[in-house]
Order: sequence, then C-alpha cells, then structure tokens
Amino acid sequence: MAEPSKVIHVRNVGHEISENDLLQLFQPFGVITKLVMLRAKNQALLQMQDIPSAVNALQFYANVQPSIRGRNVYVQFSSHQELTTMDQNQAREDEPNRILLVTVHHMLYPITADVLHQVFSPHGFVEKIVTFQKSAGFQALIQYQSRQSAVTARSTLQGRNIYDGCCQLDIQFSNLDELQVNYNNDRSRDFTNPNLPTEQKGRSSQPGYGDAAGMYSGARAGGFSQMANAAAIAAAFGGGLPPGITGTNERCTVLVANLNPDRIDEDKLFNLFSIYGNIVRIKLLRNKPDHALIQMGDGFQAELAVHFLKGAMLFGKRLEVNYSKHANITQGADTHEYVNSNLNRFNRNAAKNYRYCCSPTKMVHLSTLPQDITEEEVVSLLEEHGTIVNSKVFEMNGKKQALVQFETEEQATEALVCKHASPLSGSVVRISFSQLQNI
Repeated sequence: MAEPSKVIHVRNVGHEISENDLLQLFQPFGVITKLVMLRAKNQALLQMQDIPSAVNALQFYANVQPSIRGRNVYVQFSSHQELTTMDQNQAREDEPNRILLVTVHHMLYPITADVLHQVFSPHGFVEKIVTFQKSAGFQALIQYQSRQSAVTARSTLQGRNIYDGCCQLDIQFSNLDELQVNYNNDRSRDFTNPNLPTEQKGRSSQPGYGDAAGMYSGARAGGFSQMANAAAIAAAFGGGLPPGITGTNERCTVLVANLNPDRIDEDKLFNLFSIYGNIVRIKLLRNKPDHALIQMGDGFQAELAVHFLKGAMLFGKRLEVNYSKHANITQGADTHEYVNSNLNRFNRNAAKNYRYCCSPTKMVHLSTLPQDITEEEVVSLLEEHGTIVNSKVFEMNGKKQALVQFETEEQATEALVCKHASPLSGSVVRISFSQLQNI
C-alpha cells in the first residue's frame, strides 16, 4: 500500500457515479476539502482534511467493499500528498451545471432558505432552493436560472464563510436537471412560484412530524446512502455488531401487532420506533385496529427495531414486532409521512444514535430542555405516566439535561411515547432510553 496521504485515489468510477455519490462514501470519516473527477479515466481523486480521516476511511473499506449504484469501486492512497490547482482544473470545471450542491461545515447558526438566497442571489437569479440534513451535515441544492450564474457563484463563494469564523461553504455542481419544490418555507423555496403552500395540509397530527423539506427529483433526501450508513454503524459498534444483530436483513417494513387501539396513534409509534432508525411512513390497519405497518429507513434499522422492541410492554399490551411481507408501504390517504420529518433522529449524529439503541429501560434521558428548567418541572411533565423513583437535572456542554427513573420499563416507555417531541417553554423535548442502572 502506498504511503498514507490525505488524498484518496478511487478507481472504476463509472459515468453514472456522481460527485455526490463519492462524497457520501467518504463524508462519514471527515471533512472533504477537494474532489477531482477524472472522467476520461473512470477515476477520482478526493482530498480529506487530514491524514487520520483518510486512514480511517481506507481501513474501513479494507473490510467492506465500497459499492455505488451497484458498481464496486476501489480505493487506495494517492501518490499525491496534496491536490494542486492543476489537478483540480481537470475536474468539475468541465461539467458545470445551473444547480449547485452546497454543504455547510462548522454550522454554528441556523441556515434557512432565505439566508442562502441572500448569499447566492447577488450572482444571478436563484429559481429554487432545497435544504436537507444528511450524515455529512447540512446541505442545500440551489438552482440558478442560468449555468453561468452557478459557475460565477461557485468560483466566488467556494470555501467562504457565511458568518465570521463559521458556516463554511463547500460547493460542487449537482448532477440534477431540475429541482421540484412542493412547499415554500424555511427549508425549501420556489422563487418562481410564490403561491406554494407552506406545509402539507392535514397530514400530521402533531406539529413538526410531517415537516417536509421540498422533495426534489432525482436526488435522495431520506436516509443515508448505504455505504455512509455502514460507516456510521461501524463507528458506533467498533466494527462489530450488537449481540443478536446480524446486519443482513434487507426488509425495511415492520409489522407491529397487539397494540392498544384506544391509546396508540401514528405519532406515538413514531416516537418509539424512531429510536432505532429513521421513519419513512406509518400506517394503522383499519381492519385490524391493533396492527400497524412501519417503514424504516433501511433493513438494518428495521432489524434493530424488531430485535429491541419484540415483547416490549406498552399501554398494558405486550408488543409483537416482526418483519412485514410488504417491501414498503404505499403512500395513501391513510398513511402518515415522516420521511422528511426533522424529528427523525438519524439524520445527524447517526453513529451516536446507533450506539444508544437498546431495549426499553426504566430510565429515560431528556435533552434539549429549557435552560431554566427545574427538577420539579421535569417530574411534573412525566409523572402521569407512572411512579417516578428518582430524577436528576444536570448540565452537559452548557445544555440542560435530565434523567428520570420509573418503577417499570412499561412506565418509562409510555412516558417516552407520549412526551418525546412535546413543547416545553419554547423548547422541543427529546427523550431516549438510558442504559444507566441508577442515578
């Protein structure tokens, strides 16, 4: 193997493989500073921020064959220690497009469609903006009226910060032809059609659950690419898997039976199952009121849910959780959509969320709490769901958090299912199971 370098050489890069596909392959391991597509040779050169990031990537892909769109790609250290301007000129300049893919690094302040419009509109008429959260962080697609405007914006703004010292722009040309925007809100905007609704009407029974970044044609908003997800799993479990998890399941849809139909609804199921992965959609079966179908982000997440929730107690019933014979749930009037919900936990910090997966416990962990929260207020929020044995409010990294211990796992599960994502003094409370035995 060549001497370690922060530049990675990728071979067998077919014409169907885009820059974005390669970015998704390597972004879980660190910041990518440069990418050169050598289309004539079916190769690419990709520069990580530092050598340890590149080493981690190549160590991982030594054990897992990287594959993009069904094609195996082969990775090794490049003989280059640094990509030069000449190398880069071989790259994206020959494939300009009016749509830009923008990744925002070191995002200390929230970035909305309006903020992006202020930054990019001086370089030409911006038609559409779509933002979304990926394992790589916050990303956006920005469509100009003309290709020349996009070229100018990219050359002017690449590597610049939106705010002083943070929110650095990493800009590539997208391989998409047209963005489709369904809603005009903070996350998506069609400047050619101001009459679009701000959100989907009548879909979600609780604010936030159905929030949709406008879907766009040809791109993949929901979930990770398969390889980026594999990287997050490897990072979470140290290269192995939890006991009882095979990692080979490919079925994404789960059938839940023996629910309490008087107490359950789609949002409560979302709160429970989203601990184990992103939720695409949920359907309560009207002809079997104690049954529901839940489509997870991928087969691994579905396996975690089946493994950890089989036999769990909720609302006086022991849940039966199995894989469904249905590959996916057909979207319809009786389905609830969650694919773009900003409450899906695995769109950020995926490795950390995988690491926290466990069966229901007696202890719940509360985060994103108001800074002035008291222990009494935490107890008051949850005490209707069971006997609280112990509780504690504490501060970590300047943010208020809490632990609450119930008498039984069922009481803790009910509290999580009913109170996760509930508003409290301007904050949206996040609740997870804690594996701590006592406070």
